[in-house]
Amino acid sequence: MRTVQRQGSTSAHSVRGVNYSTSPLLASKTPPWRSRFLVMMVGLGFLALSGRALYVQVLESDFFQKKGEERYASTVQLPASRGRILDRHGQILAISVNAPTISVNPQQFKANDEQKRALVSLLRMPVKEFDAKLADGGAYLVLKRQIDDGVAQQIKALKIKGLTIEPGYIRRYPENEAAAHVVGFTDIEDKGQEGIELAFQRQLQGHGGSRGVVKDRLGRIVEELGEPVDPRDGRDVQLTIDSQVQALAYQRIRDAVQEHRAKAGSVVVLDAQSGEILALANYPSYLPSERRNLTGAQLRNRAVTDVFEPGSTVKPFVVSMALEKGFVKPETVLDTHPFKVGPLLVNDGSHAHDALTVAQVIQKSSNVGTVKMSQRLDNKEMGEMFAALGFGTKPQIGFPGAATGKLRPWKTWKPVEKATMSYGYGLSASLLQIARAYTALARDGELAPLSLIKGEEALPAVRIFEPETARTMRQLLRGTVSKEGTAPLAQPVGYSAGGKTGTAEKQEGRGYNSDKHRAWFSGISPIDNPRVVVAVMIDEPSGVYFGGLVAAPVFKVVVEQALRTLSVPPDLEVKAPTLTAQAGKPGRPDKGKPLAVARADDAGQPTH
Repeated sequence: MRTVQRQGSTSAHSVRGVNYSTSPLLASKTPPWRSRFLVMMVGLGFLALSGRALYVQVLESDFFQKKGEERYASTVQLPASRGRILDRHGQILAISVNAPTISVNPQQFKANDEQKRALVSLLRMPVKEFDAKLADGGAYLVLKRQIDDGVAQQIKALKIKGLTIEPGYIRRYPENEAAAHVVGFTDIEDKGQEGIELAFQRQLQGHGGSRGVVKDRLGRIVEELGEPVDPRDGRDVQLTIDSQVQALAYQRIRDAVQEHRAKAGSVVVLDAQSGEILALANYPSYLPSERRNLTGAQLRNRAVTDVFEPGSTVKPFVVSMALEKGFVKPETVLDTHPFKVGPLLVNDGSHAHDALTVAQVIQKSSNVGTVKMSQRLDNKEMGEMFAALGFGTKPQIGFPGAATGKLRPWKTWKPVEKATMSYGYGLSASLLQIARAYTALARDGELAPLSLIKGEEALPAVRIFEPETARTMRQLLRGTVSKEGTAPLAQPVGYSAGGKTGTAEKQEGRGYNSDKHRAWFSGISPIDNPRVVVAVMIDEPSGVYFGGLVAAPVFKVVVEQALRTLSVPPDLEVKAPTLTAQAGKPGRPDKGKPLAVARADDAGQPTH
């Protein structure tokens, strides 16, 4: 019985557990190939993992590092502020101010109705337009560029998820239309498009910086990575322009163009001794910060880019050469009856005289007298003089679009061409070139180098005439602004002055349009110690079109205001105005005067 019970106990115990030592599965022999296969597979897996690790961590580490960083890190661009443009006294003509860009991640954008209404109101954007932009999807969308910094701060205060305020700048031009053609403007990317902004783009633009940051899923910066690269702001550019003189010149040329219903007008004011450009004004103009629907006529800096036949404004140079060669003296009397040069009849039109002195030739603007003096000069002498004065040469002022003008080689001149060139037909120049030529008379015979950048090393002056010749011509030019001259309306109050009028038909095709004219006046003041050279051009004035009535009054006012601004003391006694003088309208002859004064300008017109 005991034996039976022991066997039963053992059997019960085997049922409750497994006797692994007697398991037939474990007792079976494993085939050798299976063990080797398992070891081989484990080895191959290890090699594959090692190869992948080598590939990721060594061979392509930069790529995977970059991909990893893209998931949590990004680079924030730090824009550089564009350099300022200043006038000669440090007054601001162009400056960059904070103007952030508002962008959004549409996938993360979350705003309640109140926040959304406030946002679209600050952005001045219709709700439908806002919703349409968000509906386009994507991870980045610009809502509005270059907004006011104050508006950006209000948007930031809304604390809208997915919205980002990116730093940026916008250009401001305090002088507005007055200096627009000089300063120019930039585009939406802050790159210069016109004027100084374009000419000095590399100097003004600066270099942007950057910094690495870690952003959370809402686009908020939570950590900075590495050392930031600081932006380098652009360098300032200081001009020779005097902002006060520039504004005065612009206002006067604008008023004159509107008064005479002209197409356009320009004024150039130069420092008579240094050749620095104090003002360069044109009308029509534009607002540099508002450039929608602008035309080429508004954008063009006419004083620099437009060329035209200068007419009688070149007569003083021809007469100066004749004086220098000793062919004539101021008191020399010339026969001024009409005569022919080839097919051309040279005449003085309605202001003809039988005889005039050389001084009166300038005072009355006689074509006949000027041509007779030019005939005493060699073609080479006259041609080289014009070339030395800068005609046919591009002004070296670093300004985009500066015109060269036209001056035919003296070796090809025919007698009729030489005759017409002596009174300004057959060659062309810009108003800036004409103004510069007059510095040769203002500087006692030396032509001043032009400059637009303050402190820029100037080119050497070029001697054109002897000092005595230039001083004599300045005295002759005073006759033009006298009561007997062609431009009494050019005489400034309190300052001596002299200059030359010009009136010419506009060339169209191969001929001239007798219904379209340009009127100009170029002169110097004060005469004995010149401080400014002022050149004025009015394009296509309506009604009266003579330089003595249209351009001369602009010269008068600009000289008066410019010299006072420059603190130049008067060199003439200022007389109290008379009742007769008060009766006439400023800038026009008295109604009782005949138009003989006006027509004593330039009636000689080409017939070739």
